[in-house]
Amino acid sequence: MSRSYRDIITARLDVLSALITRLEKKLKELPSGSLKICKSGKRINYYISGGDSCEKEKYLNKNDFKLIEDLAQKSYLKKVLNASKKEAAALKTTLDKFPEIQAESIYDKLSDDRKKLVKPIVTPIDQYVREWLEKPYEPKEISEDTPIFETLKGERVRSKSEQIIADRLYINGIPYKYECPLKVGKKTIHPDFTILRKSDRKVLYHEHCGKMDDPDYTKRNLPRINDYILNGFALGDKLFLSLESSTSPLDVRVIDRMIKDHYM
Repeated sequence: MSRSYRDIITARLDVLSALITRLEKKLKELPSGSLKICKSGKRINYYISGGDSCEKEKYLNKNDFKLIEDLAQKSYLKKVLNASKKEAAALKTTLDKFPEIQAESIYDKLSDDRKKLVKPIVTPIDQYVREWLEKPYEPKEISEDTPIFETLKGERVRSKSEQIIADRLYINGIPYKYECPLKVGKKTIHPDFTILRKSDRKVLYHEHCGKMDDPDYTKRNLPRINDYILNGFALGDKLFLSLESSTSPLDVRVIDRMIKDHYM
């Protein structure tokens, strides 16, 4: 099931609520007063104002460096808290005014009799996914001497880790294509997984780097990742990586977290 925008906003509010609680607790632990920084040539002078002392401003010397750091951290945390509260308030207002029904879901809510009479102006997500998956493509050939790893979807992949990733995507209802060709600059490559995020219909690419402690493997794959980035496939936006080595095998929890945070 894909996440609605309401779900995304609610999830962000949960993050902000937890952050605000942490910030308020941390600020209570920091000293009173605020830090003033003055530069005189190359020299930097620090002062505290509004602290426990009755003096308006008090000069802080190098022996007060812990206090200087705490006051600087306090100023930073207050700004983060203020920004978090403003964002949370805006999101709450948005959520209060956000319609229960979105344009894309109206067709799905029609009766079967009405659906027969109507041509949807926005392709329903189930139909969109089906058409996306059914579009033919030529996957990269797998040599016969490669061990056989078959996914729950019945396709052959190159490794046990890729089998695990494919199965986690499948179980969570994430539409994907295995080694579907993609034009990156002047090159045609085959990303391990091309993923359709149903919540916003955005296409993402997941590369599994499975031999990070093999120098030859790393040497071959680093230019590939650089090609992605140089051609507009930014990490954390369109491109996602999972990593493993002979001593640090694939952690399924990482894949599940990526699915929850980015692919739904």
